[in-house]
Order: sequence, then structure tokens, then C-alpha cells
Amino acid sequence: MAVEQPTRAAGRDVPTALTRYRVMANVVGVLLIALIFVAVPLKHLGGIDGPVAVLGTAHGWLYGLFFLATVDLALRARWTVQGFLVTVVAGTVPFLSFWAERRATRKTRTGERV
Repeated sequence: MAVEQPTRAAGRDVPTALTRYRVMANVVGVLLIALIFVAVPLKHLGGIDGPVAVLGTAHGWLYGLFFLATVDLALRARWTVQGFLVTVVAGTVPFLSFWAERRATRKTRTGERV
């Protein structure tokens, strides 16, 4: 009978936390692009306020969940404070959020500290 090796506390559930982070990073990234490049021009050029209200609210709430997912992953994978801050701030910049997600995923999967 095989004996299971104890899991390091820092590595426990990292793949699950990484999946949560990746989903939230992509959702927030797509919403931010839609907000900035579709809803805001509709508001300012067409006088249509609805999309900004809907997408802005959705992005705000989902960014909160993205932040929590990032905190969870950073703690489990033992990211550096600088890596965490760069990743969270990149989530506020259109298109840069996708770069940060790929970087964080690559480094986390290889066991590097972000």
C-alpha cells in the first residue's frame, strides 16, 4: 500500500486557485475592453448611457472577485509582493491584463515566484 506524501501548505490547491484566477482575469479583461472601447464611446459620442452603467457595474464587482482570486493564488503560490501588485494593477489596464495573466500562469506552473 502506497503512502501519500504530505503536501506543502504553500502548494496546496494551487492548480484550483490558478484556474479561478485565470477565469477571473480573462472575464475582467474582456469586460474592461468592452467598457473602454465600446460603452464609453457610445456614451460620449452617441449619448447612450446604458452600456456604461451595466458594464461599469459588472466590471467593478467582478474586479473585486478578481482581486480576491489573485490574493488567494498569491498566498498559496507564495508570490512576491511586487509580483502581486504588478498583476493586480495590470488588471486595470486594457490588454495588459492578458499579458499579466499569461505571465502569472507560466511562472506559477513552473514553480517560479511571480
